[in-house]
Amino acid sequence: MLVVLMFQMKQSMALQIIINMSESQKNHLKSYGIAYWVLGKGGEVDWLLNYDGGSFMFNYDVTYENECKIRGVGYEVIAEAKANSIHAEIANPEANMESVKLLKAPKIAVYTPKNKQPWDDAVTMVLEYAEIPYDKVFDDEVLEDKLLLYDWLHLHHEDFTGQYGKFWNSHRNAPWYIEEVKESEANAAKHGYAKVSQMKLAVTKKIRDFVLGGGFLFAMCSATDTYDIALAADGVDIVESMFDYDGVDPDAQEKLNFNNTFAFKDFQIEKSPYEYEHASIDNTLSHQFVEESNDVFTLFDFSAKWDIVPTMLCQNHTQTIKGFMGQTTSFRKQYIKSEVLILGENKALEEARYIHGTMGKGTWTFYGGHDPEDYQHYIEEPPTNLALFPNSPGYRLILNNILFPSAKKKKLKT
Repeated sequence: MLVVLMFQMKQSMALQIIINMSESQKNHLKSYGIAYWVLGKGGEVDWLLNYDGGSFMFNYDVTYENECKIRGVGYEVIAEAKANSIHAEIANPEANMESVKLLKAPKIAVYTPKNKQPWDDAVTMVLEYAEIPYDKVFDDEVLEDKLLLYDWLHLHHEDFTGQYGKFWNSHRNAPWYIEEVKESEANAAKHGYAKVSQMKLAVTKKIRDFVLGGGFLFAMCSATDTYDIALAADGVDIVESMFDYDGVDPDAQEKLNFNNTFAFKDFQIEKSPYEYEHASIDNTLSHQFVEESNDVFTLFDFSAKWDIVPTMLCQNHTQTIKGFMGQTTSFRKQYIKSEVLILGENKALEEARYIHGTMGKGTWTFYGGHDPEDYQHYIEEPPTNLALFPNSPGYRLILNNILFPSAKKKKLKT
């Protein structure tokens, strides 16, 4: 019996589970959750870049198989010989494929007000749906250096310029807006800042230091451009009196320092509080003249063996992604720094939708728009039910970023 048991264990160890991520997959989004869960259990995962849409493969364990069944994820149990054949196919120098070893489950933080609901933010929604654990952090935690506890940080749709999303013109009498201003001013005072804009700048710099030290930053919608605007305006008052009780520096535009920014350069700030826009970076206005059915962007096809990082971030079962709007929908190319890598673009509108770069020892990724499955999301609209979109290509891009910190660093340097 002992010999039989040892033989069965040896066979089990030789087996592999492969989660196919092509169009045949029943639930792409929960597949990422399985990969994260396996890492959290101490397992390792091979991410097969450009193989059937970026499939996942790992050693067989009955608990792993059962979890795939419970979560409704399509999978296949394969023998060692087939797994070796797949690796050989990927290793072929002529194949635009690569295998990356994922080693650990990254510790995830979402920068968001504690009272925000999960459906206020696409990243929080997809983390909940994929069953990937995360912690909420906000100004207190950032200013108290709690980011050191995390590998990966997402910025909720925050306005880092201290202008409350520039909702003053349309929603200044709304209870939620009044409460947000009250809480923000009280928190700024608690931390010793005379203005909310000054506190937000301090938060922005702490996040910058997190990235410089090796952290992974991901941001969507207005958290992308307002982050860079805040860095460029360090020491310059760009905020009108209804936000901070004094006026804008009349020379604010000329005093911006674009050497401080992650992604953007040479942009013009929008000073008027009546305009629902922060700067010339955003290309939302152009989308008003595009039919929703024609509003798409395309992912670049990178060399998997040489451009491993962008290949990871672009894994999908399609290269054409449905467009979606937000306060910051997309980025005008003329304001993007030359060293920034464009991952997805709409050529016709001369805009980038998905960009990536490095800063110090860390990396950042900016993704335009609010919700990949809600074309034009409005305040107080009902949340997107991701159970209706389990194969969303737009949401897959978010989850690529979440697994990115798990990759073996030696492999990424090749």
